[in-house]
Amino acid sequence: QVQLVESGGGLVQAGGSLRPSCVVSGTFFRINSMGWYRQAPGKQLELVAGISRTGITNYADYVKGRFTISRDNEKTVYLQMNGLKPEDTAIYYCNAQVAGHTLTYTTYWGQGTQVTVSS
Repeated sequence: QVQLVESGGGLVQAGGSLRPSCVVSGTFFRINSMGWYRQAPGKQLELVAGISRTGITNYADYVKGRFTISRDNEKTVYLQMNGLKPEDTAIYYCNAQVAGHTLTYTTYWGQGTQVTVSS
């Protein structure tokens, strides 16, 4: 059973920083891309940043220059968030494309971590 466990959210003042992390646990053969999404109250889920197995990254325009996604090893992904704004307040979810022994990829999601930025 593959699980994604997030941690590192919290409450911070505008201009502050947070670094949530996400770890994949369970039995698997390989993890391909990983990413962070967010959902603010009353809004749709949106991509924040993604990182491929080889380290290629992509970002939403509204976080470029402020957020950095990184991978420590195959199964841990971080989101360094600097210069946080009140509009960054949301539940942040990580996801991962995970393959079992059949090499069929399935997308898994974490439970979400709350990030709240006060003005």
